[in-house]
Amino acid sequence: MIQVRKADPNNKTVAENRKARFSYEVIDTLEAGLALTGTEVKSLRGGQANIQDSYASVEGGELWLINSYLPEYLQANRFNHEPRRRRKLLVSKREMAKLAQSVDREGMTMVPLKIYFNDRGRAKLLLAVARGKKLHDKRETEKQRDWARDKSRLMKDRG
Repeated sequence: MIQVRKADPNNKTVAENRKARFSYEVIDTLEAGLALTGTEVKSLRGGQANIQDSYASVEGGELWLINSYLPEYLQANRFNHEPRRRRKLLVSKREMAKLAQSVDREGMTMVPLKIYFNDRGRAKLLLAVARGKKLHDKRETEKQRDWARDKSRLMKDRG
C-alpha cells in the first residue's frame, strides 16, 4: 500500500525566489533563522513577502538579509516595522565563517531561495551559496529544459 504524506500546514512556504535558480548555479544551501519583530511575523503569516532582489552579506561578524520586503501589518498601526529594513540571520559562528570564506575566496554570493515556517512555527530562510551564471550558461539551461519538456511530450504521445 502506498502511503500518501499530507502537506504539513505548519511548514508553509511564504516567499520563494524562483529567479535565483535560473540566474545562479547553486553550490550549497543552508537553513538560517530570522530575527524578526512581532509585526513582521504576523505579516509573514499573511504570505506577502518578497525576496526577489535580496541578498545576504556578512558585516561586522554578523550575517544580514538585505533588501527583502515584508509589507507592513495593517492592524499594528504605530507599532509597525519598516518594510525594507535589514534583517539579522541566525547561524552558528562556524557556518558564518564558512560562508564568508567561500564568498571572499571563490567569488560567490549568498542568495535567499525561500522563506518558510518550519514544523515548530519558526520563520526560516533557505540560503544558497551560489555562483552567477553567464548568458551562454542560461541559454544552455533553457535548451535542456525545453528538450526535457519535448521529450516527455513525445513519450506521452507514444505510449
